Amino acid sequence: MIAVVGVIISLVALIKWHFGGGVCKSKARLDGKTAVVTGANTGIGKETALDFAKRGARVILACRDEERASKAAKDIIAETGSDKVLVRVLDLASFESVRAFAKLINETEERLDILVNNAGLGQSYRVTKDGYESTFQVNYLSHFLLTLLLLEKMKKSAPSRIVNVSSMVHDSKNVNLQLDDFKLSREKYDSFGRYAESKLAQVVFTWELSQRLEGTGVTAYALHPGAVKSEVWRNWKTIHRPPLKQVWQFMTFLFFKDCKQGAQTSIYCSVAEELAGVSGLYYSDCKVKECNKLAKDPGLAKKLWEVSERITGESWKD
Repeated sequence: MIAVVGVIISLVALIKWHFGGGVCKSKARLDGKTAVVTGANTGIGKETALDFAKRGARVILACRDEERASKAAKDIIAETGSDKVLVRVLDLASFESVRAFAKLINETEERLDILVNNAGLGQSYRVTKDGYESTFQVNYLSHFLLTLLLLEKMKKSAPSRIVNVSSMVHDSKNVNLQLDDFKLSREKYDSFGRYAESKLAQVVFTWELSQRLEGTGVTAYALHPGAVKSEVWRNWKTIHRPPLKQVWQFMTFLFFKDCKQGAQTSIYCSVAEELAGVSGLYYSDCKVKECNKLAKDPGLAKKLWEVSERITGESWKD
């Protein structure tokens, strides 16, 4: 019996190690550099911000909930001893909030070296006050707007990096970009499909952005963090109801990464020395991976960009 238990424990440990994924081994310091991480009050965003603080960066936690973000900042300060961890309010469900945040950063920060577009949303049907379906606006449209508004600061700080946290679901079967229906009616809404669509948009955006930024010293990366046991799942109500709840708990324990493991590829794309000058690629477990072939369709990228400019009211500036 003891031998059987030992085998089971060893097998569980092996499975968890396997699914733990790649680790960022870079020892790069970030002293004198400034990083913005959206959705940094919890999960992989908080772990990413924590790592940057350990490397000496000035870290700005860009979050909707100021109280929770302040608590996260206190945790990071307590663990790192850094006096360069700040909280700034950013509600990605509001273009007005995105513009106010970017204005504040542009006016008060001397430089911006790393922008991690990390915040993500997956939930039941909701419409933002701007009139768009919330998952797509939070995951993609507002990050598109934020990136464009901060680009001049990043160009002046070059070499600098833009890191878009996407997902492997961007390559799910039948996922496509419905560029003529960003508002999307409740009747047409599918939570998983919309989430996958928003993540595909991030990868398409990353590729097109890399082309436009060529020669500026600003590079862009998209990534899949892995299946991570984080708060992004809190709004997927079905998995929290019996009997799926028990199955979900077992699955996340055995096969999912913890938040520190989930942050490794974000950190890798942000700091790894070997990625200097590399741009537009898609990563998982700290390695380059193939992405959805639609991500490099120039026609789709051009159309997505044009629609995104029209919706956000912000245009590309050479």
